[in-house]
Amino acid sequence: MIQQKVVIINTGCANISSVRIALERLGSSVLITDDARLIQQADKVLLPGVGSAATAMKSIAQKNLIKVIQQLSQPVLGVCLGMQLLVSRSEESKDGSVSCLDLIPADVVRMQVGALRLPHMGWNTVSSIAQSALFNGIPDHTYFYFVHSFCVKPSPYTLASCTYAQPFSAALRKDNFYGVQFHPERSGEAGAQLLRNFLTL
Repeated sequence: MIQQKVVIINTGCANISSVRIALERLGSSVLITDDARLIQQADKVLLPGVGSAATAMKSIAQKNLIKVIQQLSQPVLGVCLGMQLLVSRSEESKDGSVSCLDLIPADVVRMQVGALRLPHMGWNTVSSIAQSALFNGIPDHTYFYFVHSFCVKPSPYTLASCTYAQPFSAALRKDNFYGVQFHPERSGEAGAQLLRNFLTL
């Protein structure tokens, strides 16, 4: 694999080390930064996240990175909350909703799971995988590791889906922006294959 500049955006709202280690295992040299120039110069960009959309968007705004991310033309992968930040709005806010990066026309809503437990945490199968280079070599019904209480409903931008009491988007794509609701860095060989695919986009 050709050595690339891989950047993980330091939003201040993520456990970045596990993502970095997963990429380094694949032979990538990884830079963690919130420097706009270095993000713009990267070959591949990852947007991880944990916690709430409101907190993450506030941090991104304070770092003056909203327009920087919106204008990126190289492949960008949002992971977990990072995927949710790529859409238009999220219900995950004390004020009812929060504006996100508006790169994929969709909304984040609280999961309706009935008697099942939230957060949706653990291994679950991903299905209805669209023909996408991101999922090369990953068959339908492969298990990935999830931790979340909010989701994006299936839409025309859904690359793969999952069901936990309700169907939801396990992966999204619009143009050069990709997102996965699961944690590839915690999903064993399947997660490593997905990250490998991202690096070769």
